[in-house]
Amino acid sequence: MSSAVVCAPYIRLFIVKRDICGCPVENKFCVLVVDHMESKGVFLHAGGSPAGRCMLRKPCKRIHFTFRPRFCSVKPRAVVMSEPKAPAPAPGDTYKGWLFKWTNYIKGYQRRWFVLSNGLLSYYRTQAEMGHTCRGTINLATANIAVEDSCNFVISNGGAQTYHLKASSEVERQRWITALELAKAKAVRMQAESGQKLECVQSTLRTLGSKVEDLSTCNDLIAKHGSALQRSLSELEGVKLGGETGDKIRQVTERATLFRITSNAMINACRDFLALAQAHSKRWQKALQAEREQRVRLEETLEQLAKQHNHLERAFRGATVLPSSQSSGSGKGDVSDEDDENEFFDAMEDVQEFITVPADPKYHRSGSNQSLASNPESPQRTRIPDKPNYSLNLWSIMKNCIGKELSKIPMPVNFNEPISMLQRLSEDLEYSELLDKAAKCQSSLEQLCYVAAFTVSSYSTTVHRTGKPFNPLLGETFELDRIQESGYRSLCEQVSHHPPAAAHHVISERGWTLRQEIALASKFRGKYLSIMPLGTIHCIFEKSNNHYTWKKVTTTVHNIIVGKLWIDQSGEIDVVNHKTGDRCHLKFAPYSYFSRDVARKVTGVVTDKEGKAHYVLSGTWDEKMEFSRVMQSSRGGENGTEGRQKTVYQTLKARELWRKNPLPEGAETMYYFSSLALTLNESEDGVAPTDSRLRPDQRLMEQGRWEEANAEKQRLEEKQRSVRREREREAARTTNPTEEGTHQDNYKPLWFERCDDPVSGEATFTYSGGYWEAKDQCSWEQCPDIF
Repeated sequence: MSSAVVCAPYIRLFIVKRDICGCPVENKFCVLVVDHMESKGVFLHAGGSPAGRCMLRKPCKRIHFTFRPRFCSVKPRAVVMSEPKAPAPAPGDTYKGWLFKWTNYIKGYQRRWFVLSNGLLSYYRTQAEMGHTCRGTINLATANIAVEDSCNFVISNGGAQTYHLKASSEVERQRWITALELAKAKAVRMQAESGQKLECVQSTLRTLGSKVEDLSTCNDLIAKHGSALQRSLSELEGVKLGGETGDKIRQVTERATLFRITSNAMINACRDFLALAQAHSKRWQKALQAEREQRVRLEETLEQLAKQHNHLERAFRGATVLPSSQSSGSGKGDVSDEDDENEFFDAMEDVQEFITVPADPKYHRSGSNQSLASNPESPQRTRIPDKPNYSLNLWSIMKNCIGKELSKIPMPVNFNEPISMLQRLSEDLEYSELLDKAAKCQSSLEQLCYVAAFTVSSYSTTVHRTGKPFNPLLGETFELDRIQESGYRSLCEQVSHHPPAAAHHVISERGWTLRQEIALASKFRGKYLSIMPLGTIHCIFEKSNNHYTWKKVTTTVHNIIVGKLWIDQSGEIDVVNHKTGDRCHLKFAPYSYFSRDVARKVTGVVTDKEGKAHYVLSGTWDEKMEFSRVMQSSRGGENGTEGRQKTVYQTLKARELWRKNPLPEGAETMYYFSSLALTLNESEDGVAPTDSRLRPDQRLMEQGRWEEANAEKQRLEEKQRSVRREREREAARTTNPTEEGTHQDNYKPLWFERCDDPVSGEATFTYSGGYWEAKDQCSWEQCPDIF
């Protein structure tokens, strides 16, 4: 057992003549508090000018400072305590332990759990965080390690990241330095070996080319000498010899011919092999080099973005006079990511395109303000297990990916919610009663208002839902049979994996059909992630034969790297009735911190095929929508930003179209699921074996067993890759193996088929039938084994 001397804090009292700004003051007390263990201290000024301000009108604040104990002239009282002896690091082993990490001048050094593994030094607040939240990582292959004194040392990777660390003793510091140097040497060696492997491949190709050139030379010699041999044998045939001699000469000639043909075939095969090897190897080299360069760029970009984000966040807080506790800098090394804070991304304030004013009272009728919303049936399940209390952000995971093959790293379930994308798509039916009401409308224009409200209502479940749904496996399905409660049956199937796409079909006994094929495109913009749904949604009403189509708006997830995640919806939607030409233009205003408008605002105008406005819609996508009948419209004042005139609509009193149902009690601990979402993963008998409810990793996550869920998720993804490779091999066997690029995945969905839509003109997946009949007969033999 070794011993460490811990210096107890002490207090000294001084009488000062001037304050911290150098202004003269009356004799006042100043207290000095010093803590040797934390190597920091603070002056507490007890005097100064009236109102706590000096003559320069600067506040007399506390002064925090740090020092090196060996320079301190005071000899404080010492307390001796025992320290357990950590094992000496062995080459190649994972090394773990507690170190003190400098954070900022307010907090000083903070105790953190450090893990050294595979050339990466990571740290966590506690040992319990190792399974889910990494606070920072440095790749030692490019890092510098410097010793400051007996206990302090610094690790830096060239300015982007710098850790100022302190061990509890000189012995412990030396153990860490030894382990870090060994790990760095190994990481550098592995990096060099990676470059050597590429050089080895290139050298092998050069050698192979040289050998084939030799073979080609031999081929020419064989052809030359073979021809000479055949001429000589032909001349011998012309000489009159005995019958037996002539037969032998003919045999020799035939064998020589066969030898030349065989030699030529061998050389041609070698030449083809060389051409094929060169073509593929060049492509592999380019792909490998591109992946390495992309990985390096991504690492550098993410680190730089995190830095810029923190600096901008601090500058923003300083400009808006936020509390000083949020804007205190680090002062040493990189900015600490110890705390998550909110961040707002602001758009330019949009000027409203139209103005609504009350119409003449003669147009109003009694009862026109009656609400048209209704409450859905109560769900079967009202609770799921609470979400484990893990604090996470995407940057924490991305830092663990440094130095690894990024394409091979599966995203953990920590960022997911325990439902699949197919179930999330089925949540569009949360307010299906809006389509039930639309089916009863006599006017197509009023019907269009309800359809527009339905399109807006589908976003109401997303306002607090920052978790990512599980990506469905190819062939995965999800059925939602609500015939008894809501009169509809819904079926989703994952019809494509690259690119990922899902097909959805809903049939209602109340006179409407809904179908859609949705694929997702995303763009990472550094601070936020934009998700653009691709595909058209169709809604057909049986009684009127009105056929409506629309597309979804862009979803933006903010604060991807640093801060608290939040969701915004922005863009424009045109809901079009292809039978009558009626149209509803909806505008989702992007969130703006400086806007005077209500947040998450949605506005819309319903017009006929001539362009005449009949209804005005307004509300928010997370709360409610109202509509007003337009009685008269006219041009108003100019829009100052664009010089255009606004349209002024005289309308009747607004009526409520839709209002969001309140979330269940305790929703904040259940992923903010709505009442419908809580029932989506509830076990049901008789569903297809490919149904999302039977997915094991999703079920384990719902039960709070996240580590098991992560392992199961990796198993399912690897199984899916194996099945895809087998399909590609099968496709290769049915095509010409010499035709490059013809081996494609020949997967065909089970319940949907691709055809051209007569309305939109797009090639889309539509329901081919048979699912509900198979369920009635419990006949699922045709379903693939995906779980």
